[in-house]
Amino acid sequence: MRQALFRTISALLVSALALSTLDPAARAATRPTRLDYTMTTLGNGMQVVFLEDHSTPIVHAEIWYHVGSKNERPGRTGFAHLFEHMMFKGSKNVEPEGHPSWISSIGGQSNAYTTEDATVFWETVPAPYLPLVLWLEADRLATLRIDEDVFKTEREIVKEERRMRIDNQPYGRLNELIYDQAFTVHPYKHPTIGSMKDLEAASINDVRDFFRTYYVPNNATLVLVGDFNTKEAQDLVTKYLGRVPKSSRPVPRDIPKEPPQAKERRVRLEESWPLPAVVVAHHITFDGDPDSYPLHIASKVLSDGQSSRIYRKLVYDKQIALAAFGGGNIIEDPNLFYAVAIVQPGHTPEEATDALIAELDRLRNEPITPAELQQAKNQFARDYIFSRESNKDKAMQLGHAAVIHNDIKTADGEFDIFMNITQADVQRVARKYFTPENRLVMTVMPKGNGSGGPR
Repeated sequence: MRQALFRTISALLVSALALSTLDPAARAATRPTRLDYTMTTLGNGMQVVFLEDHSTPIVHAEIWYHVGSKNERPGRTGFAHLFEHMMFKGSKNVEPEGHPSWISSIGGQSNAYTTEDATVFWETVPAPYLPLVLWLEADRLATLRIDEDVFKTEREIVKEERRMRIDNQPYGRLNELIYDQAFTVHPYKHPTIGSMKDLEAASINDVRDFFRTYYVPNNATLVLVGDFNTKEAQDLVTKYLGRVPKSSRPVPRDIPKEPPQAKERRVRLEESWPLPAVVVAHHITFDGDPDSYPLHIASKVLSDGQSSRIYRKLVYDKQIALAAFGGGNIIEDPNLFYAVAIVQPGHTPEEATDALIAELDRLRNEPITPAELQQAKNQFARDYIFSRESNKDKAMQLGHAAVIHNDIKTADGEFDIFMNITQADVQRVARKYFTPENRLVMTVMPKGNGSGGPR
């Protein structure tokens, strides 16, 4: 099995790397096979995507609820992630933690994750157990048990998760600080895990209202990939999930828009970190916008790996940073491109800031080289191929296209868009977004070594 896997990976790498030597016509001929899916909408508003794959006798199911941390109200942050936990705490016919226990008992796997824009629950099971998966998902969607004691327990678990992942980690709050400073009104300002204060303030009534508002069929997309007959699977989906009533009220989409930034902002803060960190961030566009594709390429040129411009310049050449990283966070609403440097002892934050800005200015003032463009395209082709190898990968691609893009055709169409990007496209978006007036410069000093607050 290992040898077969090695041969598969080798073939994929050869395919991706070969793109660098092919002319455009040949490159188009070697694009990955398109996903042969079927999409429908149930009577209750739930979208369903089917993709048959009979290569292995398994089925992967994902149910995407179009609710993430950006849908949370001020003072109630962390609800989307907290509710991810609550969805495993039992329903009318399933005991607490019974859902993952059932899946494990048949040799399957299950889990969930929450982002700024969506909450996704998934299962991978032997193909004959697809009816069980659909019944379990329907039961917790229709009859979730929201118990006061369980809610309080899960709230404490989430608070401990925050302590471990963010509060007690060196530089753990870096992402939180960047977004708090970069955004003024859009809820991307707060982290997905929420704040301790908001988690403590949450009540059982808040949680129940969140469930009734967002966990409804007309806010859900089911993606099935694997060894099934589409007609039979559609009958099963209708039998189980199609019976869950549609919500009688529209799902709220009143997300406040972030106003354009009119001038550069410079902020100096203090944290209990061992070394200074500097950040240069720019507001950019949303996932699926025509500008987003050249921005993906720009992000790879600037910050994808140790051969990228930012890492090479700050860590290798100038040696003013112990680490340098960043990238474009291109998601459903307009977000950020940011670059970070952890300052090397013996150098100043100002040196690192100037070096980061110089790399962004260089992208604006000079076209990237043909070799850099081709390398970025090769990296994308590699990512594109690997991101649709398994049933789970394919389901994630289809779910993202259907929910975040609201256009499932982008699951296949983006490959050709990336392959046709030019040097001029990359320079155009750099000139548009990487401007001084659209820039946040944040310096975070170790406590006791610098004055905090804006300047």
